[in-house]
Amino acid sequence: MKKVAIIQDMSSFGKCSLTAAIPVLSVMGVQPVPLPTAILTSQTEYPSYFCEDLTSKMTHFTNEWSKMGVAFDGIHTGFVTGKEQIENIFSFLHTFYKEETTLLVDPVMGDRGQMYDVFTDELISYMKELVKRADLITPNVTECCLLTGLSFDKLQSYKANEDYLVAIEEAGRQLQTETDAKVIITGLNPPALSETRYVGNMYIDGSHSYHSLQEYNGRSYSGTGDLFASVMMGGMMRGQNTVETMELAEKFLSAAIKSTSEEQIPTVAGVNFESYLRMLL
Repeated sequence: MKKVAIIQDMSSFGKCSLTAAIPVLSVMGVQPVPLPTAILTSQTEYPSYFCEDLTSKMTHFTNEWSKMGVAFDGIHTGFVTGKEQIENIFSFLHTFYKEETTLLVDPVMGDRGQMYDVFTDELISYMKELVKRADLITPNVTECCLLTGLSFDKLQSYKANEDYLVAIEEAGRQLQTETDAKVIITGLNPPALSETRYVGNMYIDGSHSYHSLQEYNGRSYSGTGDLFASVMMGGMMRGQNTVETMELAEKFLSAAIKSTSEEQIPTVAGVNFESYLRMLL
């Protein structure tokens, strides 16, 4: 069975990060091996939460796993709290990333045009170095802007879907060229020219691009980006085509979001993905 090291935080409530990645990879036939970067009582969009930062403990995982002689088929990184954690990730990669290893970097830095409070310009520069090591990068639109210099405000000013998508693709191609990685930009949200709004994803590699759009209910749920990235990692471990895996992730999330919306569950609580894990078998 293939093994994937998941370097992310563990939030008890919010269905994100490790609590999203572990069940997805498990049901896709991959052994998830968590390396927790922090432990939180709930994800940070809850009104109150406690966080225990585990930066100083990360090297213990690297050292102990190295003693065990373990090897990883995949490494999946997500939310980090600072440059020291990224430095620890580089140390981890130095030990465990081999020619046959697949590295997925989800550069979690912000959303809806805003950078998360923990991030600084210095941290963005560290993240730019990390994504250069990746085989697949899964930024959302905000994170793509932070990594490439694309203006998020300018994106919101476009009056036509085509102009919006062209600008996203140009930024994605810039990121792909700089990193030589496959890139999937998540959370596309073209301008609403009618009552129907859309959300989607764009895949870009060295030779072509592909995007898909689905109807959007206007809500942003905790953990959907983590679930998407986890399905992508699972698909890579199974040797699946990247675009086909992206479409599978979209169907899986669409079903979970529809169920969650019908039950009127608060967006901070995440989506009812557990009922639809069978779609990933």
